[in-house]
Amino acid sequence: MKQNISLQDISDGKLYTSNDMVRADAGDCAGCHACCCGTGAAIVLDPMDVYRLTKGLNKPFTELMPIHFEAGLVDGIVLPNLRNDGDEQRCTFLNEEGRCSVHAIRPGICRLFPLARYYENNTFYYILQTKQCTNHNLAKVKIKNWIDTPNLPAYERFVTEWHYLLKALQAHLAENPADAQAVSMFVLRTFYMQPYDTGADFYEQFAERLTMTKEAFGMETFPII
Repeated sequence: MKQNISLQDISDGKLYTSNDMVRADAGDCAGCHACCCGTGAAIVLDPMDVYRLTKGLNKPFTELMPIHFEAGLVDGIVLPNLRNDGDEQRCTFLNEEGRCSVHAIRPGICRLFPLARYYENNTFYYILQTKQCTNHNLAKVKIKNWIDTPNLPAYERFVTEWHYLLKALQAHLAENPADAQAVSMFVLRTFYMQPYDTGADFYEQFAERLTMTKEAFGMETFPII
């Protein structure tokens, strides 16, 4: 999701890699779940998030969609995001104690918090958001340990390719606005609704779908990072 704001407004102004240390660890949050409420459509799900959740919950995307996911427009393309519910607008995955019931398979944006990603030059860096977590006594932690994702290089490659694929599709829509519905339906069907083989490697399956998308929209020159 595009945000026209400066790094100084939301972060400490530094760009980090996964090997850097940052003050992000809230010490198991001590029961706080403020960051899991009132997020609106901000927790946008990528294909890896859906792969993790459908595999971990043993439920297809279509079954999770009306309960835990909803569709929203993200820079011209319809993508799924986590739903909020109730007076407190809580994430639907929060249990009665206010703890995440899918913590081991939580989405990438949730894994990052209070970090975020800053994209430039066909790659991305991590930034530390300084005004997001209500705990102001965060401990230092290495970013790759905080994200807690197996095969992090492959995951970071996927994150980069997914981001720049969406940018390429958005550029296509800028020139072909009549294709908006077709592009959104293609993305939803190809990367979300079509089940993944949860017993096989996610990244290989994503690469196949990425190639299919490039061919469908004539983006053969789209870079493979």
